[in-house]
Amino acid sequence: MSVKTEDLGKNSYKITVEVSAEDFAKAYEKSYQKNKNKIQIQGFRKGKAPLALIEKEYGAGVFFEDAANFAINDTYEAAAAESGLDIVSRPEIDVEKINKGETFVYTAVVAVKPEVKLGQYKGVEVEKVEVEVTDEEVNQELDKLRDKNARIITVDDAPVADGDTVKLDYEGSVDGVPFEGGKATDADLVIGSKKFIPGFEEQLIGMNIGEEKDINVTFPEEYHAENLKGKAAVFKCKINAITRKELPAADDEFAQESSDFDTIDELKADLKKQLTEKKEKEVKVAKENAVIDKVVEAAEMDIPEAMINETARQVAEEFAQRLQYQGLSIDQYLKYSGMSVEEFIEQSKPQAEKRIKYRLVLEAIVKAENIEITDEDVEAEFDRMAEQYKMEKDKIKEIIVGKELDNVKMDLAVSKAVDCIRDAAVEK
Repeated sequence: MSVKTEDLGKNSYKITVEVSAEDFAKAYEKSYQKNKNKIQIQGFRKGKAPLALIEKEYGAGVFFEDAANFAINDTYEAAAAESGLDIVSRPEIDVEKINKGETFVYTAVVAVKPEVKLGQYKGVEVEKVEVEVTDEEVNQELDKLRDKNARIITVDDAPVADGDTVKLDYEGSVDGVPFEGGKATDADLVIGSKKFIPGFEEQLIGMNIGEEKDINVTFPEEYHAENLKGKAAVFKCKINAITRKELPAADDEFAQESSDFDTIDELKADLKKQLTEKKEKEVKVAKENAVIDKVVEAAEMDIPEAMINETARQVAEEFAQRLQYQGLSIDQYLKYSGMSVEEFIEQSKPQAEKRIKYRLVLEAIVKAENIEITDEDVEAEFDRMAEQYKMEKDKIKEIIVGKELDNVKMDLAVSKAVDCIRDAAVEK
């Protein structure tokens, strides 16, 4: 195998790969073995006709497509490594020469990682943000804790109030005609949850158990059902039951029952500490993002379109995986949003380009600052990963080797680059 490279400009290269006649003959034989059972020659059962007879009947080209695929799959990875290029895209393959008994030649057009010209990356000015936790915020956290410890009581002698959960029967109609999906019996609804059509829940407030009432609403213009968009509707409703959360008093007894503290003041002090730490982390992340944004804006690079396309596909695939965790499929999402796969990938390109710029700039800073990762850094990362994934550290080490280990080291170096430019930033 021989490999030649040609600079096409704009961080794109053409790799020309010449596969020896001997190796292509092996690929051709694989193709014959794969396809012979599909070919019928008179006087022979399928798969039993001699190769020479098939070639005479159909020509040698009948096996070329799969032979080319076998040859490319067997050689591309090694050819890419031999080229010495830092390839960041899928190859665009073209067959240049294919004949039985001869060398096989194909080309692969690829994008390579672009060079980055850094601008100012130390001493970047960012807005200073003070961390402050108010008494109101502490009380809101305390109320959340009280809500978690609330008990549910049945209300028999009072009307529906905001925050109550009701069981109700309802039947909706438009112009006096009931519509599909507009009827339910003993449906649970939290008043104020805004799960129903705007204006519906508010009109239930003040109703008593057993009371019936017509609720008048208008469906939103962006409603998912085409036949109901913007339509005025009437729901005949009946309240069957009311339950209400009863929050515990915010006193020392509550602090003792719901925490490790003896007094409500100690509990509130701990909540304030937690809120402060949370805000400090948020401010730190916001500062990092602001600094990186300015550093990226000051840098120069020419990102090849193929690199953006490849990363956009990755962004789309990651989104599809997150949907799966939520019990949805990408097909369902695309159908609901009215997009094709191609349109979704196109929509992902701005995010992909931003991701690429961030990474390239931070890797350039790693190089400019001579940031190195020690064995201790790697061991600490293995410890963290073992804890996160609940795996033995030795198992992690067995999995992360070679290129994967190089990626982990670069991720650690990039993290140090972020610390470098964040700590050097000037807050004003």
